[in-house]
Amino acid sequence: MTVKYTKDHEWVQSTGDAAATVGITVHAQDALGDVVFVDLPEVGKTFAQGEVAGVVESVKAAADVFMPVSGEITEVNEALRADPSLANSDPLAAGWFFKVKLSEPAQLDALLEAADYDKFAAEA
Repeated sequence: MTVKYTKDHEWVQSTGDAAATVGITVHAQDALGDVVFVDLPEVGKTFAQGEVAGVVESVKAAADVFMPVSGEITEVNEALRADPSLANSDPLAAGWFFKVKLSEPAQLDALLEAADYDKFAAEA
């Protein structure tokens, strides 16, 4: 399993079978504050890399969730819809946003490794 990061503060966990799970990073949820609402994409919808796939709203602000890789949404986290605070309490596990079937798995190669993302986030 590989986890990569975007400069838009999403993480992508690939299982190696052209499928991945997407969520927001610890840095993103720290910057947003208490998450109060998430707008998740529709299952079956296809997005290109970089397109807005959802929105996360907090007591401080609203932020777009960008598609880190091109693909089709295969599942959304209904538990997150019911309890948006999961994005704060467990952003890298129970607070995942959606799962995607990758249409271009090679796009993962261009995303940031954990150490590179940590350095980027520290400077942001």
